[in-house]
Amino acid sequence: MRNYLLLASLLVAGPAMAVVGGGDITFPVQDPGKAVFSHQAHVVKAKVGCQECHPKLYLDVAQSKRFTMKQMEKGKSCGACHQGKRAFELKACEKCHS
Repeated sequence: MRNYLLLASLLVAGPAMAVVGGGDITFPVQDPGKAVFSHQAHVVKAKVGCQECHPKLYLDVAQSKRFTMKQMEKGKSCGACHQGKRAFELKACEKCHS
């Protein structure tokens, strides 16, 4: 019986301690500085469901690490939402770049 209680507590506590969507993803950009994508900000705060980005915009980290501002301005990657209507515009550089 004790094993079942331990298993049940792990199943309940595990998701609460997990990092949302794999946490932050840092993109090494030289100018204007690295960009950080926060799963927490998008999934929890903005209430964007995983299926809204995966697999439509992003397949996995390895395939999604390389994109340009020109691509984003054409609605690819971050630019699919960050065009000033659904989310802040791409021109708000300081929101992503440090």
